[in-house]
Amino acid sequence: MNDQESPLHIQSNSVSSASDEVIRRVAQLKVEINRANTLYYIENAPEIDDAEWDARMQELLALEATYPELQTPDSPTQRIGSAPASGFKEVIHRLPMLSLGNVFDEAGLRDWYQHALDFLEIDHAPMVCELKIDGLAIAITYKNGVLDRAATRGDGIRGEDVTANVRTIRSVPLKLNGDVPSELELRGEVFLPNSKFASLNLEREQAGLPAYVNPRNSASGSLRQLDSTETAKRPLDMYFYSLGYVENTVEPTSHREALSAIKEWGGRVNEWTRKAETVKEVMTAIANASVIRDTLDYGIDGVVIKINSLILQKRLGFVGRDPRWAVAFKFPAEQAETTLRAIHINVGRTGALTPWAKLEPVMVGGVTVGRATLHNKDEITRKDLREGDRIIVQRAGDVIPQIVGISSKNKRSSNSTPYQFPNACPSCQAITIQTEDEAVTRCVNGACMAQFERLLEHYASRGAMDIEGLGERVSQDLPRLGFVTNIADLYRLRDRRNDLIKIDKMGETRVDNLLQAIESSRSQSLPRLLFALGISGIGSESAEWIAHRFGSLTAVTKATREELLAIDGIGPTVASTLVEYCALEQNQKLITDLIELGINPLDQTPKPADDHPANGMLFVITGRLEMMSRVEAQDQIKERGGKVTSSVTKKTDYLVTGAEPGSKLDKAQRIGIHIIDEDQFSALINKDIVPAKPKT
Repeated sequence: MNDQESPLHIQSNSVSSASDEVIRRVAQLKVEINRANTLYYIENAPEIDDAEWDARMQELLALEATYPELQTPDSPTQRIGSAPASGFKEVIHRLPMLSLGNVFDEAGLRDWYQHALDFLEIDHAPMVCELKIDGLAIAITYKNGVLDRAATRGDGIRGEDVTANVRTIRSVPLKLNGDVPSELELRGEVFLPNSKFASLNLEREQAGLPAYVNPRNSASGSLRQLDSTETAKRPLDMYFYSLGYVENTVEPTSHREALSAIKEWGGRVNEWTRKAETVKEVMTAIANASVIRDTLDYGIDGVVIKINSLILQKRLGFVGRDPRWAVAFKFPAEQAETTLRAIHINVGRTGALTPWAKLEPVMVGGVTVGRATLHNKDEITRKDLREGDRIIVQRAGDVIPQIVGISSKNKRSSNSTPYQFPNACPSCQAITIQTEDEAVTRCVNGACMAQFERLLEHYASRGAMDIEGLGERVSQDLPRLGFVTNIADLYRLRDRRNDLIKIDKMGETRVDNLLQAIESSRSQSLPRLLFALGISGIGSESAEWIAHRFGSLTAVTKATREELLAIDGIGPTVASTLVEYCALEQNQKLITDLIELGINPLDQTPKPADDHPANGMLFVITGRLEMMSRVEAQDQIKERGGKVTSSVTKKTDYLVTGAEPGSKLDKAQRIGIHIIDEDQFSALINKDIVPAKPKT
């Protein structure tokens, strides 16, 4: 093609439709550039040099500018990035992006594996080992094979839409190959190669910007740029590690098959992945990962072990936000020596006085550490930590910095004295207490300003009511300036907009965004509200259990200790704490105010049908079941409103028997309990046949 014929010279203001020749040329260029990208970024086997690649890209850009109708979402030109966005939209994951539980030694690994086998009631389950890359988890959705959306993990339920930025990562295919499901989600880890980290920081320093502290931090920062043209300048990379949501297709039966499918579709998977039949083989893989760790061009902080069978994964399910079918083996924490400059006390939302250490900044595992947790008063005494000591610090689980102990090189001055834990609250000066059954020292002054500020910050946090803009500083300013005295006052702030604008560093835009976020929080779920109230012992999991049991905020406040104890997972301490919280006059007023202000969500979890034959029935299970484990059978019963106990009594309605039943069968026959086998149990659960009328 000579210069006269080149599409580069077609006038950009042309209004005529593209000719067949131009359409064919655009299609050809897309194929050639996408192939070149795959060979270079995924297979490490380039066929053309940079000059040839640039020439093709410039030609395609010119053609798409002239004929915009030829530009498609899977075009390689769409990696260049777009103008700054106003913010990231929220994405609800079709399937939760679960976190992983951690183990740190072979004993912990064996416990995890045995628990999985016990749950399934089997003797063996093959596993897969993968490098735990220290990056940012991403879920990418393809529709009809074309990249449609990319989202961060977020809190596991909700993430941020970073589609424009992920499009700029050249190892991420914009279009998948072959026979691909109509809708498919692939999950993976975005990271910045170690070899690119130093040059990126040099560029930032030359531009007068602060340097990133480690590659993971830079990957996260790069992917969360509002201007995707900036992300496009960062040399981000990615490996896919699993399937997420898959629509209308026969899914692979194993994790290894899923990885093979991802690779066939054009996704990049890590070739190190190992299969393992035993824990011993897993430990061999972990030892290998530890040896090669420093030779890799990306950071790893451990190895992820997964049960290979996807069928078994679904049966295992998850507990809380951790899958039972996977665990992370974390490498030993890195340690460093530094000076303990000072010990400070933080007052938490429940009045707990938590000490923390200000340190001489030191690099630990690629991160600059300037502070560390000290846990509680007893921890300081046990380790005899004093200001000015040389100490050893490590990142626990490679995340939370903690002080291991005093360095062997420490030399104390003659006037060094043991640290004296304060007897009064640093915020309100009220006397503190420490009960015999707690290691925590508490301020019991309900009017303590520091407690309320922490509570306000917790209430607004992402896992609670998710009020963006109500962070640490604003949570301090609002109470101190008299805008809020309790949580309910947040929902009255819209009447004080003009006063809020006058707060230092706020302004109209920030105030309007904050007020909108507060209004949006009205639609949060009941479990989130219960967690947000900051009741001691009520975490996100227990809040869900309680919400599902009682269904409304009003019903929760009227719950008795006995009703709470009847909920699986709720113990005496939490039950008593919640009853005591609801009995306090100030908390009753808060809840009344919230309800009057419209903050009164109902639990939307489907309740067991009253007419289900298992509802209200008491079951005992004995023997080995063939179609499911006993734990799975128990879950089926509970989901339908039934209860399960371990002992046969006259109150038992059904005894479910499997192979080799024990003495429970004899007792059930003796006292006249209705006995059903596994097939009858399945029929009862599915409401196909009620095998026997329960005794009255």
